[in-house]
Amino acid sequence: MLVKWKMPTHNHDIPEGRIGSCQVCGSSDLELVVDLGHQPLCDTLLTREQLFAPEPTYPLNLWRCKECTLTQIDYAVKSSHVYHPAYPYKSGVTREVVVHLNELSREAIAFLGLEKGSFVVDVGSNDGTLLKAFQTRGMRVCGIEPTNIARIAQAEGVETLQEFFNEEAAQKILEAQGPCDLMTATNVFAHMSNLGEVMRGAKRLIKDDGCFIIEVHYLLNILKNVQYDSIYHEHLRTYSLKSLMVLFEMYDFTVVDAEVTERYSGTIRVYAVKSKEAKAAPRIQALLEREEAFGIDREETYRLFRERIERSKLQLLGLALRAKEEGLSFVGNSCPGRCSTLLNYTGISKDLMPYIGEQPASLKLNLFLPGKHIPIVNNQRLIDEQPDYVVLLAWHYADAIRKELRQRGLKSKLVIPLPEVVILPD
Repeated sequence: MLVKWKMPTHNHDIPEGRIGSCQVCGSSDLELVVDLGHQPLCDTLLTREQLFAPEPTYPLNLWRCKECTLTQIDYAVKSSHVYHPAYPYKSGVTREVVVHLNELSREAIAFLGLEKGSFVVDVGSNDGTLLKAFQTRGMRVCGIEPTNIARIAQAEGVETLQEFFNEEAAQKILEAQGPCDLMTATNVFAHMSNLGEVMRGAKRLIKDDGCFIIEVHYLLNILKNVQYDSIYHEHLRTYSLKSLMVLFEMYDFTVVDAEVTERYSGTIRVYAVKSKEAKAAPRIQALLEREEAFGIDREETYRLFRERIERSKLQLLGLALRAKEEGLSFVGNSCPGRCSTLLNYTGISKDLMPYIGEQPASLKLNLFLPGKHIPIVNNQRLIDEQPDYVVLLAWHYADAIRKELRQRGLKSKLVIPLPEVVILPD
């Protein structure tokens, strides 16, 4: 049966600090899934000077709600600290992301039957990669991005407000450009502590029968692929379809369709229409049944997840220690935010992994991983030095990265760290 839920009596805007109830349904019936210790903010990379200053860390524990099946961390860091002006992520750097977002724009226009001149708003628009794809297809666009990455989009002709999205920002856009036909939020909807502000702002800005499309890491794939590295302070929530339907219904949206995509080794894309009367596609029910069959409401599922996390930690740390003992070089390639969780939890520091290679255009070059202080260098160094082992820290793009590195002449053994350690054949 499709999800039905009552209007919340709690506030979806999460204050800074400890979180003791479900961020969606408000239930206090929570169960600890895994404790990843105190960790630094994954995208607060350090300069050389900052290596000699105190570094804040915060609790990083994953809990599950027994009522609506949401999973969540239990501590909210102030948004301005997480998404600081020097936030280093840029969508356009990763070819696979550019291709994915271009395809999303094409599919969204077709799904909704949008005509040229329709108005699209992207929340957490970053460097404008998605909105440029909509622009190319004749849409009017506006982005909302709180960090200095907004300036990159502005310089490339994508109208972008540099601020956090809330009811005030929604009203500002509404007065300037009218209601939007489509709002998007890709890889950001799990990040927002002001969730109530976001939902109220969306309800205000999206026209009647307009659509809100979100993409988030999908709980089933997190569990199946042991993606504990996607648990970090930016990701306040990891959604199931059921929990998303509960949330949207509270704000008079109807989830009419959903699909699981391959981005980040498994995300769910949800289409929510601003209407109580909209009809859901048959695959909504099929996905809900799949979640139930998988066991997202069973304690045993999460116990096995925790055991697989602990096993993979020992495998990766064991390989690093053996390489050290045998005098073999062991380095990383790519520095996505998720690798901070992985390396800090496993305890792999710069004495075991002396550097991480990154793309030449990355904003992360010459900075240091938080917590473990591993330097981030141009990945040409991998080609020049030919280390014995290279750990593909962006393992969710392993096929593409492997192909690119081999084409450039890298002969090292390539290591995939999750869901279990695998050394790829040459």
